[in-house]
Amino acid sequence: EARAVDLPESHSQIELPDKDIINITVTKYDSIYVDYVEKRTIEIEGSEIETKVRVVRIADTYNVSEEINRARGKNFRALIVIKADEKASFGVMQDVMQSMQENHLERFLIITDHEVEVGDSDEESA
Repeated sequence: EARAVDLPESHSQIELPDKDIINITVTKYDSIYVDYVEKRTIEIEGSEIETKVRVVRIADTYNVSEEINRARGKNFRALIVIKADEKASFGVMQDVMQSMQENHLERFLIITDHEVEVGDSDEESA
């Protein structure tokens, strides 16, 4: 993930896959990052080796869909995941989602922290 964010809480418990993900991160300062893993061939001591590298791109509300499409060009099956800091402004999130919708990027997950209910316990009271 490009930047650490404090996620808002929810009751959802969806498990994310550990590969084939395009992360869209919106920080509390409304900075937007698109990161993903791609395969690249590198040369080490005269031998070409294929490896995976993490790519982190800085985006804004005007080019975020372009950056997502760039990532999807590398892995069309990748799941788009949005992680926004709980202090990120609503307007930036709205602009990101509107840009995605206009570019037919309508399948994505918004990630939150799982909220723990106070008083939830496996212990029985006497």
